[in-house]
Amino acid sequence: MTAPDPGKQKSGRARLESVFTDAANTWVIHYSCESFYDRPNGASPRITSIAVRQLDSGQTLSFSIHQVAEERETAFDRIEAHYDDLERQMLDAFYRHVGGHKGMRYLHWNMRDIKYGFAALEHRFRVLGGTPVVIEDGKKIDLARLLIDIYGVGYIGQPRLETLLAKNSIKPRDFLTGHHEAEAFEKRNFVGLHQSTLRKVDVIANLAERAHSRQLKTNTTWWEMHGGRVRTALNWMAENRTFQLAAGLASIAGFVLAISVMR
Repeated sequence: MTAPDPGKQKSGRARLESVFTDAANTWVIHYSCESFYDRPNGASPRITSIAVRQLDSGQTLSFSIHQVAEERETAFDRIEAHYDDLERQMLDAFYRHVGGHKGMRYLHWNMRDIKYGFAALEHRFRVLGGTPVVIEDGKKIDLARLLIDIYGVGYIGQPRLETLLAKNSIKPRDFLTGHHEAEAFEKRNFVGLHQSTLRKVDVIANLAERAHSRQLKTNTTWWEMHGGRVRTALNWMAENRTFQLAAGLASIAGFVLAISVMR
């Protein structure tokens, strides 16, 4: 186990504190998509559902292919024939939401790159002819990386999200792993994908709240969490002459007192 770096831990705690100080302006976000793999034509994976949850109120909004299909009275067994239109309308609605809430911050789990992240959402929308509202990098907070900063790289086993839920006795109801989400897409289980996405914004918010209140259970021990500070204190005591003199005088006083008691 590698103890957390004291500097990173301090900045991680401060970053998490700032999220909850401004919880009314923070959305938890997650999305589901096709598999990243087995894509011989090189096309980017389709987005199937997106969910955003306001951190302070828990109010949740969702955008999904099957919801758009239902609104357009497109039968679920014919969704495949209308993928482009349905995905475009879903992303239209999502980016209208983003554009209508400019300045908000987005708490996420590993949404960092073109493979899976905000850049992937933007790319899909551009492919379909849209113009995304780009969220500034400074407004994106990756909880997965914050927890590593706070608790150390080995704070939980892999896969981290699922293992962390089990460690904290959070029931994975409706929760699908990335692999199972890809399988659900292949089976056209769009409702299951949507439910999984909703569940994930809920558990990400739950984990963030536990970390903020220092109630999150991890594999990092108390000593590892505080070891850096203990070592710093011991080093300071070893190097500080004033402390050493005071400690010496205290030892002498204790010895004299002990002799007096013995007499």
